[in-house]
Amino acid sequence: MLIESFQNDKIKNITKLLTDNRFRKKSKIFIVEGQQENERAQKFDFEPVEFYICEKIFKGETPLGKVFYVSEKVYEKIAYRGTSEGIIGIYKAKEADLSSFKPKKDATVIIVEGIEKPGNLGAILRSCEAFGIDALIITDAKADFYNPNVIRSSVGCLFGMEVFQAGNEETLDFLKKNQFGIYTTIMDKDSEDLYKRDLTKKSAILFGTEHSGLSDFWIGKGENTLIPMAGSIDSLNLSNAVAITCYESLRQKKE
Repeated sequence: MLIESFQNDKIKNITKLLTDNRFRKKSKIFIVEGQQENERAQKFDFEPVEFYICEKIFKGETPLGKVFYVSEKVYEKIAYRGTSEGIIGIYKAKEADLSSFKPKKDATVIIVEGIEKPGNLGAILRSCEAFGIDALIITDAKADFYNPNVIRSSVGCLFGMEVFQAGNEETLDFLKKNQFGIYTTIMDKDSEDLYKRDLTKKSAILFGTEHSGLSDFWIGKGENTLIPMAGSIDSLNLSNAVAITCYESLRQKKE
């Protein structure tokens, strides 16, 4: 059966999953677009519900499971990235509790408070996965992990990461209980260079939003740490700062 109508109930449902965060959370399902992203979702044991394929575009192997075929025009409507690759998967969301995370003795955790932009969250996930960060914790989350732009900008790295949402108090309790070294990044506080910190030990590095940084809650809760810079600018894009920090953690552990 070929779906050619925009009024098809399944197509309406996909459109709503694309645009409505509340509907996505309530339904506990989400959209994955693109061949590589779908392969990663299945590799890391996300459970597929169904797939939508445009045969004129899709060049890969048809996945196992329930498959619906759609016309090019319908695919263009439901694809977040236009006509890219011709495959969309619908998957069941996973819900992970921070208490289930069992960090190893040299674990490095990135914590980001109040992140709002899905593209930034996706870029951060990509850096965390690439440089071997053990977990990403988002406190006071304003961006949805399963937003299509998060999955797109992370290139599916979301699926291979330990990712948690928690409150500040819960996160601090977790860090203390598990004896993490806590490193804050507050601009107006006395600080030590990142490169002088020992990130080979169990470490948690905290970042705030780009416009306001970490909230007052984190003042005095850790050792302040900043990336040394030689230019006239005093700050970096959030995702860039996280990427540099993730790489420094990996560099130290490889030495």
